[in-house]
Amino acid sequence: MSTEIIEAPQRELAAPADQVPANSPMGMMMAAMKQGATLDQVEQMMNLQQRWEEREAEKAFNDALAAFKSEAVEIIKRKTVDFTGKNGRTHYKHAELSDVVEAVGPALSKHGFAWSWKTHQEKDLIRVTCILKHRQGHTDSVSLEANADQSGSKNNIQAIASTVTYLQRHTLKAITGVSEKGDDDDGLGSANSKISADLRDEWISEVAKAETLERLETIWQEGGNVIYATNNLADYNAFKKAVSDKKKMLTEAQ
Repeated sequence: MSTEIIEAPQRELAAPADQVPANSPMGMMMAAMKQGATLDQVEQMMNLQQRWEEREAEKAFNDALAAFKSEAVEIIKRKTVDFTGKNGRTHYKHAELSDVVEAVGPALSKHGFAWSWKTHQEKDLIRVTCILKHRQGHTDSVSLEANADQSGSKNNIQAIASTVTYLQRHTLKAITGVSEKGDDDDGLGSANSKISADLRDEWISEVAKAETLERLETIWQEGGNVIYATNNLADYNAFKKAVSDKKKMLTEAQ
C-alpha cells in the first residue's frame, strides 16, 4: 500500500507585485530584498517608506481640508442674550458648542475628518486642545487656555465645565477655520465687538467704584455673567483682572 503525500500550496506572503507601485519605497524595498539587500539597507528603506506615507497623509489632509472649506458651512447663533443695563437694552445672539458641532460635523465626516479634545488643568488654568485627524492618519491641533469661570453662582465643577465648553467651541472653530454667522448679521460682527467692549468698560468702571469686598463680589457675579455671555475671552479676562486687582487693594486696606 502506498501513501501519496499531497503538499498544500504555500500562501503568498508578499503583496502582489501589481498592487505595489514599482517606484514607491515599498516597491523598491521588495526589489532590493530579492537582490539580497542587507538588514541595514532594508531598515533605511522602511524609514523612507514611513516618511513617504507621512507626506502622502499630509497632502491628503490638506486636500480634504480645502474641500471641506468649499462647503457652505454656517454656524447659526441660537443663544439669545437680552438684558437692560445702564446704557439701555442689550440684545444679541451667539452660538453654543452644540451649534458649532451641528454645523461642521457632517461636512468634516464627509471629507474623512474626526475631531476630539484633550483637557489639561493646572490650578485654575485650563487648557483645551482640539485635535483634527484625517482618515489617512495626519493630524493638526489648536490649543487655547483660560481660567475657570467663577462668575455667577457656579460651584467649582460648574466653573470648570463652563470654561471647558467655551474653549472647546472656540478651538473647534479655529482648527476648521469657520466663524459664526447670525440669521441676519450684516455688520453684526463689528457691532457685537463694540457691545462687548462697552460692557467691559461699564463693569470695570463699577469695579473701580467698589468700596467693599461685598460690593466687589456682587459686581463680579453680575458683570462676569454678562461679559462671559459675549464670547469675548479677552474682555472677560480684562474684567477678571480688574476685579482681582481691586480685591487685592481692598484687602490690603483693611
